Amino acid sequence: MDVAEIMRGTGDEPHGGSAPAPNPGSTVAGHGDVASPVPGGTSDVRRVLLVWDAPNLDMGLGAILGGRPTAAYRPRFDALGRWLLARSAELSVGSVHRVEAEATVFTNIAPGTADVVRPWVEALRNVGYAVFAKPKIDEDSDVDSDMLAHIELRRRGAGLAGIMVASADGQAFREPLEEIAAAGVPVQVLGFREHASWAVTSDILEFIDLEDIPGVFREPLPRVSLDSLPEEGAWLQPFRPLSALLASRPAQGVA
Repeated sequence: MDVAEIMRGTGDEPHGGSAPAPNPGSTVAGHGDVASPVPGGTSDVRRVLLVWDAPNLDMGLGAILGGRPTAAYRPRFDALGRWLLARSAELSVGSVHRVEAEATVFTNIAPGTADVVRPWVEALRNVGYAVFAKPKIDEDSDVDSDMLAHIELRRRGAGLAGIMVASADGQAFREPLEEIAAAGVPVQVLGFREHASWAVTSDILEFIDLEDIPGVFREPLPRVSLDSLPEEGAWLQPFRPLSALLASRPAQGVA
């Protein structure tokens, strides 16, 4: 499998997708890791920041599909990158600052999966996306806090011209994003409308369904929601295997 196959969603990587190779003078990438400032960053640059919550979106896509996505249903990061660059160009109009796009994919690496995930990670990096990878040791090894730290670092550094967060996790992101939006920064939440009602119904946040971004999916997703059930009914797959309850905290449960 080569880089082009992985990034166009035709390989067999677990997350799939791609970003376009940046044009000269533009950036679809992170600069360094989430704990480091942008090398060479200056006060006349504003970032249009995209952060992608891979574990959360993988779970949401799996719930829609009822299993692991095939190549036709893996998100294409090249299309997402082109959309981000176009959005950055829009936000640069009339700005007194130089506006640059930056995108980072945040992911967990479960024990024993490094060799499987490595081609996807390297392909993302090769074409301009930064990747923050964290070992999946236990339930608390998620990347939410790392995403929030990265957003705050960029916000308090050169500053933000806009931000897009691809995640359905309202518990982690709703309050911080509403605070950023209230400060006058354009904020967009990307995801699947079935799983992000907190963003869909928000008066201050703009929600964009990933399937509405041109080219992100090769084929229409087989989406069924409680608001659009067929007459014959539909199966709604679990978000996680039942066996996950064995590792859950005692206080967790369904009323």
